[in-house]
Amino acid sequence: MPLYVYAITEESHPVRLEGLTGVGGSGTRLRAVRGDSLCAVVSEAPEELSAGRAEVEAHHAVQERLASDGVTLPLGFGFVAADEDAVRAVLEQGAEQFRKRLEELTDRVEFNVKGLQEEEAVLRQVVDESERVRQLNEATREGGGTYEERLELGQLVAQEVQARQDALAGSVLSALRPHAYAENLSEPSQQYFVNVSFLVDRDRADAFAKAAEELAKSQAEGVELRVRGPLPPYSFA
Repeated sequence: MPLYVYAITEESHPVRLEGLTGVGGSGTRLRAVRGDSLCAVVSEAPEELSAGRAEVEAHHAVQERLASDGVTLPLGFGFVAADEDAVRAVLEQGAEQFRKRLEELTDRVEFNVKGLQEEEAVLRQVVDESERVRQLNEATREGGGTYEERLELGQLVAQEVQARQDALAGSVLSALRPHAYAENLSEPSQQYFVNVSFLVDRDRADAFAKAAEELAKSQAEGVELRVRGPLPPYSFA
């Protein structure tokens, strides 16, 4: 029977699952598959697994309950094993690595920070601060100017926008790194100028949250920081 796997924990973890429903909807029973020193929390895998809102919320609800009771290695959404024997084999084969990672994550939580900047706001900033951009903008207004001027304007604006977003990302990282044990930095995207997860000692979580809140409030118009946490250490498992 295929099993949906949520997390790996130490055998001593209480694995308190009462009141929770697994991925797959009402009636999906959660249980532990135990190895020699580790266990995995599983449920019967649904015949058709889709990353719908209800399924993702059920997945995270299980992981958050487990994390509230002790250290875990939360798995990403959609991890399915063939059966209990396959789960036990993974626990046995990866036991040393899993125990080492569990030790590193003990008494630590994750915070995720994403930074967004409104396109119009950053473009206004570029025009206000760059004399050359203003000149080219005037020259090419309403379809005017040469091809070379339009090309230079596009390239210069892109460079200026990137430079400002890099500086913003750097300021976020510099402000929050002192409060964290480790970080997992994703590549910037068109949507986020910074997307970073921090691993934070549990007893420093309040200090991290306060620093992140103050940093978010200090941002210029058009810049938004979204902070989520404390969370199970998804990005470090």
